[in-house]
Amino acid sequence: MTASASYIAAPAAVRVSLPDANPGLYVTASLALTFPLNLTIGIPIYLEVASWLRT
Repeated sequence: MTASASYIAAPAAVRVSLPDANPGLYVTASLALTFPLNLTIGIPIYLEVASWLRT
């Protein structure tokens, strides 16, 4: 859940469900890992799938 595309909701949910978790880890996983991955790989894949579904 921490590495999901929900960059705002995931850290808040982890904070509530796992109060002893290290915020540096789950915020980093959410923002520093997933966000750049979605920009470089995810968006081109989503666009390709959308164009494939449109035709």
